Amino acid sequence: MTVFNKSTISQIFPLLLIGLFFTACSSQKPESSTNKESPLETSSSSGDKLRLLYWQAPTILNSHLSQGDKDLHASRVTYEPLASYDKQSKLIPFLAAEIPSLENGGLAKDGKSVTWKLKQGIKWSDGQSFTAKDVVFTYKFISNPAVASTSMAYYETVKNVEAVDDNTVKITFKSANPSWSLPFVGQNGLILPRHIFEKYNGSNVREAPANLAPVGTGPYRVVEFKPGDIVIYEANPFFRDANQLFFKRVELKGGGDATSAARAVLQTGDADFVWNPQVEASILKQLEAAGKGKVDTVFGGYAERIFLNQTDPNKATKDGERSSLQFPHPFLSDKKVRQAFNYAIDRDTINRQLYGATGRATSNTLVGPDIYNSPNTKYEFDLKKAAALLDEAGWKDSNGNGIRDKNGVEMSLVFQTAVNPLRQKTQEIIKQALTSIGVKVELKSIDPSIYFSSDPANPDTVNHFYADIQMFTNGNENPDPGAYMKEWTCDEIPQKKNNWSRRNYSRYCNPEYDKLWKQSATELNPEKRRQLFIQMNDLLIKDAIVIPLVARAKVNGSSNRLAGVDVTPWDAETWNIKDWRRK
Repeated sequence: MTVFNKSTISQIFPLLLIGLFFTACSSQKPESSTNKESPLETSSSSGDKLRLLYWQAPTILNSHLSQGDKDLHASRVTYEPLASYDKQSKLIPFLAAEIPSLENGGLAKDGKSVTWKLKQGIKWSDGQSFTAKDVVFTYKFISNPAVASTSMAYYETVKNVEAVDDNTVKITFKSANPSWSLPFVGQNGLILPRHIFEKYNGSNVREAPANLAPVGTGPYRVVEFKPGDIVIYEANPFFRDANQLFFKRVELKGGGDATSAARAVLQTGDADFVWNPQVEASILKQLEAAGKGKVDTVFGGYAERIFLNQTDPNKATKDGERSSLQFPHPFLSDKKVRQAFNYAIDRDTINRQLYGATGRATSNTLVGPDIYNSPNTKYEFDLKKAAALLDEAGWKDSNGNGIRDKNGVEMSLVFQTAVNPLRQKTQEIIKQALTSIGVKVELKSIDPSIYFSSDPANPDTVNHFYADIQMFTNGNENPDPGAYMKEWTCDEIPQKKNNWSRRNYSRYCNPEYDKLWKQSATELNPEKRRQLFIQMNDLLIKDAIVIPLVARAKVNGSSNRLAGVDVTPWDAETWNIKDWRRK
């Protein structure tokens, strides 16, 4: 993400907030096809199939309707953005011919627009031509309230998207925008084909056949999809570099459990790649010792955290909506109670016993890039302080049954998360601590394909949040945290009227926070904008709306037979799958 310098206008864009990035990106050469012999023709029959294991099974192949990484990653194999960030936070072109800059005229000097030049000759996997009109349509699709896109936060600053010609797209912003590289970049910027989705740009979007049978510009195209089970791809003959693809067939198998998936890659060698093997660090080390594969880690913006529901999950509106803004939570709406829970979390034990080198205990919800990691917060595990705060808030055990109560309401809660060894063990550690201070805790574990589903009719999703507290990993998926921090604003609260598509899971609404975010959306000075993000983080921590546990690395396992995997924290693991091959 590039921002403006506070000095002259000619210095506006060469900076990323973090000192991260980017002038070299503009010299990136467009990809081009070659005429060399295709690896598809020379690979052996045993080596031309790539097997990916995802213990969370995809349920939809439209990233703009997805709530979980499993769906984003499966979609990313066949769809592409204009560009994406690599692990060095450098912009790499995909459908774009070059990265916009002041030097090449792509970035407007006033910061109010960006123009992208597109690669020519790109085709969709059905043979139709890709043009700027597809980019324009994708914006119309994402910004249509009836669609209820899950990626809308990345496009809130956009005023208009226009096709200058078939190979040029101009994005105009509502005001000078330091976050010009959020729209159409990374896994939330995947471009959809207008000719496929045009009839489904509305409330009928869930009926679109392409949600299950996508037509993309990427290296592989879907030939079979069983939601909740498996996606099978074949090499896309219309891909611009089709003769450079190594694999004829890619299988993304979902379901099962993280330990079995890790074992199949690291120990037995039955598969090539395992996504997010979320098991204890000691087990990963043991499996890796078999010598069949290796574990890769890269830290970005992700953190495992607990969300505290500000609404009552046990009351329903007349039309059946629970966790509604109409009904505040009976005790989690009290700041002292939330702060007490924060004291009751033993982050160091959780990280040491379960995550090891793949995690870092944290008190921040904004953990990456490092320059946004606030120095103003700290965490402390102190059950005596936790109990004292609950006493101050008036929650005491008046009837001697071991559970605190107040005004006839007992402090009893449901703690939900996805089925996963690390998460169940984390739940147990937290339950033991909360129980010791008089809180009754019921643990609930939900199958990941259900928990992270984007189905608005599914009551067990993270967005519905029909529980008191819940736990999972999320964070910013771009070096610019603007879109992520917007998720805590009042407008982002998931509700029935927006098909539970927004991501303010805790239903937090604070005008002070919203004011800070609005300032950050137009602040052109990198340092001032950095401080605004830190203030937003500090406000969330002070209010104890979220309890960060562990800053988590992206963890994956690759077979020693597999080369070309180059994971970035700012895109799906499958972002460069066109480069994967056998050694």
